[in-house]
Amino acid sequence: MPAYVDPIDGTTYPIDTPRWRSEVGRPLMITDLPGIGRDGIDTAARSLWRYAGALPVAVADPISLGEGCTPLVRRPWRGGHAHFKLEWFAPSGSFKDRGASVMLSILRQQGIDAVLEDSSGNGGAAVATYAAAAGMRAKILVPASTSPAKTVQMRAAGAAIELIPGTRQDTADAAVAQAESIFYASHNWQAHFLQGTKTLAYELWEDLGFRTPDCVIIPCGAGSNILGCDIGFRELLRRGEIDRLPRLYAVQPAHCAPLHAGFAAGAEDALPIDPHPTLAEGASIARPVRGREVLAALRRSGGGTVAVSEAAIEAALHELARSGLYVEPTCAMAAAALSDLTKRGAIRADETSVVVLTGTGIKATPRIADLLDARA
Repeated sequence: MPAYVDPIDGTTYPIDTPRWRSEVGRPLMITDLPGIGRDGIDTAARSLWRYAGALPVAVADPISLGEGCTPLVRRPWRGGHAHFKLEWFAPSGSFKDRGASVMLSILRQQGIDAVLEDSSGNGGAAVATYAAAAGMRAKILVPASTSPAKTVQMRAAGAAIELIPGTRQDTADAAVAQAESIFYASHNWQAHFLQGTKTLAYELWEDLGFRTPDCVIIPCGAGSNILGCDIGFRELLRRGEIDRLPRLYAVQPAHCAPLHAGFAAGAEDALPIDPHPTLAEGASIARPVRGREVLAALRRSGGGTVAVSEAAIEAALHELARSGLYVEPTCAMAAAALSDLTKRGAIRADETSVVVLTGTGIKATPRIADLLDARA
């Protein structure tokens, strides 16, 4: 039977009892699952719920707004080509709808009717959106410095917003403190969120004619898409649907790259860093709670990390927009990393490379307007 598991010491907990961390305060995963093959896909479902058979809990009434089934387009990029996965085609505008849909569907079925989240943007928007669709109450803690443009979407969905003074980490710490009184449905802590993001792996496999890509390049803060792809592709490998794992590359802004620092040093976990403001604010997480698991996933896949400069992020952002792909700066850095990886020979031109574009530029319009004005 599936269960929550502490990946550090192997302690398991019943999956039918909602929880977000172990008894000693560590993040949990879900025990290995068998996954599904082609015959397990519900082709009548035009959402990520076509892969419901791969989930650890059977959900009778999913909270779905059509998330998943996002376009995969092959486009030219700086003299070569890549497949761009347009995850901003999600209902709230980012990939985090995958995790929110699955996580809240399972929690609601298990009796949770009010949830707490902390976020500087996309995670909070996704939880607020799906809580609204489910008739659940949501409270979102955000840094006091967060642009009002990011909180409007959460407020419009009916979520209660609390501004927390200080850093993004201060906001996360405040959420943990409040978790005594309201269930903490954190996109960084809750294991079922990763069961939602793993559907990206299944979808890429299906998009490519039931083949695995050679590599997947993913913008990374806490690493939920890295872990989701690791879980999903390993399930497909376990079933014999694919014969190898794709190389996973985690891309971080050089101004806040604790996973890159840990990977480069050969460390087991992310390393402490001194974060600086970055255009890729969605990835500005100085202490990712699952750093150990993310680094293990990267090494298992034969991939790695890339740290991208602010100038490279901005250049990629403008270049993507001029090619018709209007994205937020956080995911533009994945395209910049593709150039870096190709230049140093880590990726060959003849390989099938997927660049995951996680969020729409519409969410960052004020910031992008400032950048355009500065260029002019």
